[in-house]
Amino acid sequence: MNPDPIILSIPIFFLLIGIELAVERFSHRKLYRLPDAVANLSCGITSQLSGLFTRIFAIGIYEAVYSNLALFKPEKNWLYWLALFLLADMAYYWAHRMSHEINLFWGGHVVHHQSEDYNLSVALRQSSFQVVWTFAFSLPLALIGFDTLDFALISALSLLYQFWIHTETINKMGWFEYVFNTPSHHRVHHGRNPKYIDKNHAGTLIIWDRMFGTFQELFPMAEKVLAALLISLWVVNSGVLFEQRKWVDFSEWVRIAFYPMLLIGATFYFNISPLFYGVAVVYLLISSIWFYRITLHGQVQTI
Repeated sequence: MNPDPIILSIPIFFLLIGIELAVERFSHRKLYRLPDAVANLSCGITSQLSGLFTRIFAIGIYEAVYSNLALFKPEKNWLYWLALFLLADMAYYWAHRMSHEINLFWGGHVVHHQSEDYNLSVALRQSSFQVVWTFAFSLPLALIGFDTLDFALISALSLLYQFWIHTETINKMGWFEYVFNTPSHHRVHHGRNPKYIDKNHAGTLIIWDRMFGTFQELFPMAEKVLAALLISLWVVNSGVLFEQRKWVDFSEWVRIAFYPMLLIGATFYFNISPLFYGVAVVYLLISSIWFYRITLHGQVQTI
């Protein structure tokens, strides 16, 4: 039997993907597209095949460092395993972070971020050559004296943990979010909003991002609603002018005054970014001047 926990877990991967597909069907959400899912699985298969060589290369170097240069031979007790877990997870954080910040390393990692969807199949979309650029981040563990097989086991379990966080079906998880990487944290990592770029690089523990300044909370729903509201209000505010009814003039002034008040109230109530206060004021000034100039030049006809 293959001792690799990742290989042994493949049936569980497909079981969880099947459950997510069932959730998609019953919740009427569009989580999967067949071409994208097939591409993800193909990358996963290719990664496993190429991994026969690249992982042997990385583990071989780790073993050489461990066998010849290890500074200590720590006793294998609970403290040993705790230290190995924490240090391996921190090494993963820095390897992952550098894979986003260094172009050469990004070339080995970008495959994982090329999916247009975000579901469990994306977790299987792994690069074939990323390990070539990132394995060196783990070599300090070999110098400390952590056994090669023990390190390989902890690393495999960390990758297993990261499978389930590639989903949109799980919302925030309360206190768990303060310590561990979760679906909401990892959705930030895969996000394309400017404030999400190069954030939340954690493997298992989100504490590294909090400690080293790369943590970003998931975009609050209130801000999403307000952003959509601003867009819709702008469209409505512009479109109604073409109706050329008698009530347009008065209703537009009411609308121009009401929307900034609504935005200011929502910003205060939800305690979100003060930036929206400025947006409200700018909206009020621009809309007032714009509509005043339209009415002044008789572009709105009242009948």
